[in-house]
Amino acid sequence: MNGLSDVFKLNNGYEIPCVGFGTWQTPDGKTAIESVKYAIEAGYRHIDTAAVYGNEVGVGKGIRESGISRGELFVTSKVWNENRGYHRTLAAFEKTLVDLQTDYLDLYLIHWPASKKRFKNWEEINLETWRAMAELYKAGRIKAIGVSNFLPHHLKALMKTEVKPMVNQIEFHPGQMQEETVSFCRENDIVVEAWSPLGTGRMLTDPQLQKIAAKYGKSVAQLCVRWCLQNHILPLPKSVTPNRIIENTEIFDFIISDDDMKEINAMPYIGGSGLHPDEIDF
Repeated sequence: MNGLSDVFKLNNGYEIPCVGFGTWQTPDGKTAIESVKYAIEAGYRHIDTAAVYGNEVGVGKGIRESGISRGELFVTSKVWNENRGYHRTLAAFEKTLVDLQTDYLDLYLIHWPASKKRFKNWEEINLETWRAMAELYKAGRIKAIGVSNFLPHHLKALMKTEVKPMVNQIEFHPGQMQEETVSFCRENDIVVEAWSPLGTGRMLTDPQLQKIAAKYGKSVAQLCVRWCLQNHILPLPKSVTPNRIIENTEIFDFIISDDDMKEINAMPYIGGSGLHPDEIDF
């Protein structure tokens, strides 16, 4: 990857820009509008949001006010847990389009899998949610569909359906590489996206990462984003600060050495969200 315009190719042939602009925890209104506009000005063409973030209206306004045509942008959103199931997913999708003020999505994801801990019919719930998304995909209203936070045992039933998942967005950062899930996705031609590639900021103060980043004259944030790409994972860094939004794009002028990649890959768990798809209670 040599620039923000480079792409990963999904298993249906659709292309997705190699770095996305995350909007998790970005307040709706002026903050969302201005940060999205600034990200697009900085070169991002891939914007990631979700219904539960509560900022789709602001993200949509930022996109419209950016001056960049909708066709040049890749926009992702996600169906929230309370809207799982066939009919609720269809209704949630329509609301997302209204809030974003767009007539299609480039990518729509199931935000979290229904799990065995909370639902006896968890697999059926996931399949019914997926059925609605596949229907919207076949109707051309979504260019690609996928999941988020799905582990291999959640994915297996979906792999038997007519339309296979194209993306799995998971928590991925130094110390949390989710190797089993990543391997399963690679074996099944599913692109893996990294949410929280900076460990919700926890990576930034780690001495080991600081030392490696200094070798390249880069920040720890830049190191982590570049590290994702060199592991063939699509990172979704987020910031509402203009200089950091730009900083997170300046990751194509250096290459992390094989030895440093191995060192980062071998790091123990040093902080993350602590959220496990089979244990969440929301």
